Amino acid sequence: SSSSAESLDRLYPAVASTKPPRKRTTSQCKSEPPLLRTSKRTIYTAGRPPWYNEHGTQSKEAFVIGLGGGSASGKTTVATMIIEALDVPWVVLLSMDSFYKVLTKQQQEQAASNDFNFDHPDAFDFDLIIATLKKLKQGKSVKIPIYDFTTHSRKKEWKTLYGANVIIFEGIMAFADKELLKLLDLKIFVDTDSDIRLVRRLRRDISERGRDIEGVIKQYNKFVKPAFDQYIQPTMRLADIVVPRGSGNTVAIDLIVQHVHSQLEEVRDLLTMCLVFRAALASAHQCHPLPQTLSVLKSTPQVRGMHTIIRNKETSRDEFIFYSKRLMRLLIEHALSLLPFQSCTVQTPQGHDYEGRTYSGKQITGVSILRAGETMEPALRAVCKDVRIGTILIQTNCNTGEPELHYLRLPKDISEDHVILMDCTVSTGAAAMMAVRVLLDHDVPEDKIFLLSLLMAEMGVHSVAYAFPRVKIITTAVDKKVNDLFRIIPGIGNFGDRYFGTDAPPDWSDDEDALST
Repeated sequence: SSSSAESLDRLYPAVASTKPPRKRTTSQCKSEPPLLRTSKRTIYTAGRPPWYNEHGTQSKEAFVIGLGGGSASGKTTVATMIIEALDVPWVVLLSMDSFYKVLTKQQQEQAASNDFNFDHPDAFDFDLIIATLKKLKQGKSVKIPIYDFTTHSRKKEWKTLYGANVIIFEGIMAFADKELLKLLDLKIFVDTDSDIRLVRRLRRDISERGRDIEGVIKQYNKFVKPAFDQYIQPTMRLADIVVPRGSGNTVAIDLIVQHVHSQLEEVRDLLTMCLVFRAALASAHQCHPLPQTLSVLKSTPQVRGMHTIIRNKETSRDEFIFYSKRLMRLLIEHALSLLPFQSCTVQTPQGHDYEGRTYSGKQITGVSILRAGETMEPALRAVCKDVRIGTILIQTNCNTGEPELHYLRLPKDISEDHVILMDCTVSTGAAAMMAVRVLLDHDVPEDKIFLLSLLMAEMGVHSVAYAFPRVKIITTAVDKKVNDLFRIIPGIGNFGDRYFGTDAPPDWSDDEDALST
């Protein structure tokens, strides 16, 4: 196989020799960072900007580019070139190869002898493709199958990713389904000479998929070429743009990038007029009574005393940490008392029945908003045995002022749990709203989300409660005001800075100290 691959290298077109090795990055794998690294920079592939307004409703959808063309026509290379030239921070490259159907035992045997037609529309799970793209356009999380081409089967693992500013969907049958076509905002057909495609396919299948030349040529003549003539080439007429010579046609790629930029600019201008995110939060829902979903820890002399200590700017870091932890413990215990409980009877060691209460949910999961939120994790673990922990990293885009999701790690099956969402301070509510949105996108019911914070501003309470009226908001105190820098007044200072002993830039706000750059 290696000698065959080497001989094919000599037949490979010279134009490709100057290009970097082909990367088939389709989405974020669990073991990989949520990044797409190009020759120029790093692009986030697993996160997204908020894409919702101060009411918690969606404000825009992703722009979806469909890339069709024959097998080994250079679709993925063209997609990567477009991504690099677009200069957009949030992008997803999704391959149709991930959506081959699960084969029966008989089909597995046919595939092993190169007698199964993988280039027929029936080989793809179009229902799953359409459902996945619909969720991605809405910015929701999706699970992508991982297909093993050596065994012709789906692996047990899945890839998890979000929608983005731009989604590029590439595949040989990208234009073969009417419902799928409706989801594509721009359709591009990569038209590459059949001889070049055959050479590329031989090289790829021999070096990457462990096939032999005879088997690859047999499959090409029996299935690939007839399928191209019958199903793929006719879809060229559906394309908005045809790119001859694939990645070698830099003029066509430049025109595509200019068009996508103009489309994204229209959306960006609309958002600028309609929504400046934090400013919108600051002006919304004022002079309203505090919502019924808010629960404030009773201000006992002990609680008031701890607030006095941690709010005092003269308090040492050791004392700040000690009394913050004590307050966190009380907050967590108060929150757990609001979970659903049911009656149960147990027998005491003396042989008598005791009418008690037991948690009626399936499981409790804690999710901290990095970095300050993670300081609450020990308190949750101390009072909740075997609790699962997830993390979310949200940062502010310095150009737009909007929160953006950069990283998350959530336990499996979180949709069935009651979720304790932890943040130490909430000012405008921007980070908290995005974190709630993330949980909702992972199918956690709104009424099973408990937002916990040591200190909140009234503005943040109103913003979260207005957007998500079934989320329970729990805190130890609510302060009235927020200043021009979105700091809570009288406030507590930058919690993460005081807790971790780091220096904060002068423009940092109280609103979840990860919400800054």
